[in-house]
Amino acid sequence: MGRRRKTLHDYAAEFSELSVRREPAGPSPAGSVETLFCTPCQLPLRVRRDRILEHLSSGRHCRNRRLLRQLGLRAPGLRSADPDSSLSLPLPLDVPSLLSHPSFLITTGSSTGYSMVPSPPSYHKLLVPQHPISATHRGDPTPSTSASHPSPLATFHTRIAPLGQSGPAPAASSSSTPPSCHSGVGLVLFGAGLVSKALLQSLLEETGCCLLYVVENRLEELQRAFGTEIPAGTKVLQQQDAVIALSDPRVCGAIICSPPDEAPEMVRDALRAGKGVFCEGLPSLDRQTAQSCFDEADRCGRPLVCGFYKRFDPALQFLLKKVRDSRALGRIHRISTISSLYPAASLSLLKASGGIFYNAAVHDIDTISLLLGETVPDTIFSLGHAFCADMGCLGDVDTVTISMKFPSGAIVTLDVSQHCTRSCDQRLEVHGSQGTLRVDNQNPLGITEHGTSVSICPQSQAERYRDAYRELLRHFLRTLKGLEPPMVTKEQFLWVIQVAAAAEQSWRNRSAVDLHSTDPAGAKAELV
Repeated sequence: MGRRRKTLHDYAAEFSELSVRREPAGPSPAGSVETLFCTPCQLPLRVRRDRILEHLSSGRHCRNRRLLRQLGLRAPGLRSADPDSSLSLPLPLDVPSLLSHPSFLITTGSSTGYSMVPSPPSYHKLLVPQHPISATHRGDPTPSTSASHPSPLATFHTRIAPLGQSGPAPAASSSSTPPSCHSGVGLVLFGAGLVSKALLQSLLEETGCCLLYVVENRLEELQRAFGTEIPAGTKVLQQQDAVIALSDPRVCGAIICSPPDEAPEMVRDALRAGKGVFCEGLPSLDRQTAQSCFDEADRCGRPLVCGFYKRFDPALQFLLKKVRDSRALGRIHRISTISSLYPAASLSLLKASGGIFYNAAVHDIDTISLLLGETVPDTIFSLGHAFCADMGCLGDVDTVTISMKFPSGAIVTLDVSQHCTRSCDQRLEVHGSQGTLRVDNQNPLGITEHGTSVSICPQSQAERYRDAYRELLRHFLRTLKGLEPPMVTKEQFLWVIQVAAAAEQSWRNRSAVDLHSTDPAGAKAELV
């Protein structure tokens, strides 16, 4: 027997915000037709699961649902089955209070008839309100996906306070012009689901830039990154509408936080649109693909900045001056690093970013290359284990040790772990012929603890490297203004991912890898 086709009532039972409405099909009282409706938005929906999910995750639907909660309305009581009936209001809420709400437009058909005018269908509406926009203004590049006239409800917006700030929101502006970037460089963010908290906080606090667009298909990822409040002046687009942001002349740069398998196309599109690019992750795990991204940046004359954030840590910058500039330690003999992330990266993040070697180890590999002034070791050997069973199912490890020997004779050991359950553990020791320098864990109390059952001052990865991310973002803004070139060059980046690929190959094959006998043009897939 074939699979039973789902009915309207099946969808209404599955999704609590949907309902089935029976309406007359003609003048005859005998005939009637059933329609699937979104109750908060009062819009008919096509009986297709993909369209239903698309609507329920849209910004307009979330806004209407949030406004209903704020006003104390229950979605099923918004309007009765008869389309001509009046708006059903709970007793504590009177009509004048509803009329005074800036986010609703009420039309009167009689002295007692009120109904809400719904927003037209759109796939890239603001998740939070903004400025009121005049109906005669045509400067907004956002296209309408409805053949009907735009609803005035979509033009009523309110301001909210930026993330991390408390206090009452400012009053809504009466300006009829669209929001412009008065505070600095206009930016668009791709992939809010993978953006780090430290970078997002720096982005929202930095006065030299303003976030004009966020391109993200999944509403749950937006909520994870921003909570319930998107900064005022920021529009949310789906990936299919990214051209709107890239064609906006106010946008000068694009921040790419998408997975490495999706990032290259976004990087090239942004560069060809004349935007500078900042990749928080890796442009690609494939050496040739990453090289094509850098070559495209050269052809377009726009900067491509890679997110090796540990380069910008003030402690490492000081250490770098002592080790390389003043030669305070003499000849470097050994370097050891411990990098335990807290909280641990999610399985989905590790899978999307390429695993622990490309999500975490690459940053320590880049740090070692800076300190030694050598791009590639002679030999590399890795050991790893998956203490988390789910990690083993992904074919990856959560704890790894990487040993390297460089042509200068320096021996390097990198310890990377996802099993730091109390506070992040970030340490670095450099041993030279004339002494030793160590970067220890940092916390606001300045207390060193040993053997305590509960961390005195737990610190997350985002808190530890907050200054580093802030300086990295400012570096990107300076490259957009032409004040300095990208600090990470194409050659440096390509060698870092080459070493990471060799480290992963060593772990999988359980044998050392001689990098000087490895084809430097090889990709991750060829090394593994």
